[in-house]
Amino acid sequence: MERDENAAAAMGRVAGTTAAAPSSSALVQPGGLGDEIAAARAYRQRAKAANTLRAYASDWNQFEGWCGERQLDPLPARPEVVATWLAVLATAGKAESTITRHAAAIAWYHRRAGEVAPQHRDPRGVIADTLAGIRREQRARPSRKKAAITAADLGRMIAAAEGQGTRAIRDRAVLALGLAAALRRSELVELQLADLELVKEGVKLTIRHSKTDQEGAGQVIAVPAGKLVRPVARLKAWLDLRGGEAGPLFLQIDPQGRLTRQAMSDRSVARLIQRYAAKVGLDPESVGGHSLRAGFLTEAARSKASLAKMQEVSRQKKVEVLLGYVRSAAVFEDHAGEAFL
Repeated sequence: MERDENAAAAMGRVAGTTAAAPSSSALVQPGGLGDEIAAARAYRQRAKAANTLRAYASDWNQFEGWCGERQLDPLPARPEVVATWLAVLATAGKAESTITRHAAAIAWYHRRAGEVAPQHRDPRGVIADTLAGIRREQRARPSRKKAAITAADLGRMIAAAEGQGTRAIRDRAVLALGLAAALRRSELVELQLADLELVKEGVKLTIRHSKTDQEGAGQVIAVPAGKLVRPVARLKAWLDLRGGEAGPLFLQIDPQGRLTRQAMSDRSVARLIQRYAAKVGLDPESVGGHSLRAGFLTEAARSKASLAKMQEVSRQKKVEVLLGYVRSAAVFEDHAGEAFL
């Protein structure tokens, strides 16, 4: 009976609960339980996308370090401690989305340890109130969104990646595909060679995971050959150099210009964009990883593409986001004062 109770307690820990042991009739036999617990743990890990788990790990390490310096308990953490940490992040200039993710990471690590998340034992609502105050303050500030890179500017940036060296060929493909497929920088670096299908019209691209597809159902988008940016030609040039070995599509390049088998990081994509923006006279501080995606949507809106067609490529769940690009692109069209100003 004692073994059964221990097994039940172990199952409770896997589920992240501290519920009382069930009656003897409901107990699971302990034989082979180790494998079953491992399977349950593996499925639980898959509840979050790999990118989210990496971000959570980084957020938790920061919170633990901050608590350690101040001799505070990170687990279980008091709600007041969590609220103070979120305020520290806001004071340091972190974005609302980043701060919200930190709060989620702290809750996630508490649940994994079998503890109740601080947000759920916060009767005075100090965490919720702190987050609300941060949102109110940040939304009152001028937007710090990265500027869109237009197709014309991207054409100049691609031209600035001169020569037939390994890095230049890769960088041209990254820039061209990033805009043509309206990709987030995380999506660019997660692409695998197997995610490409070359067809007569261009390329079919499978996005395995994304911000709007956390379950990993996968989304297929079409990338036409194009005439100005020519994403398919840039991509084929890179594939000729990269070779057909399975693995990440866009590989890191060592200081000697040699290919590695490691994927580029999302930060390296942002730095790449800023470097070529500076080469053509754009303010590198005003652009970043999101600028290629924003550039596609801005150009599509200017070209009078339908919202449905824009959504096919961008995979936005909320049409309101796309409407923002359309309004921005058409702000001077049919202006109310056009006839008399």
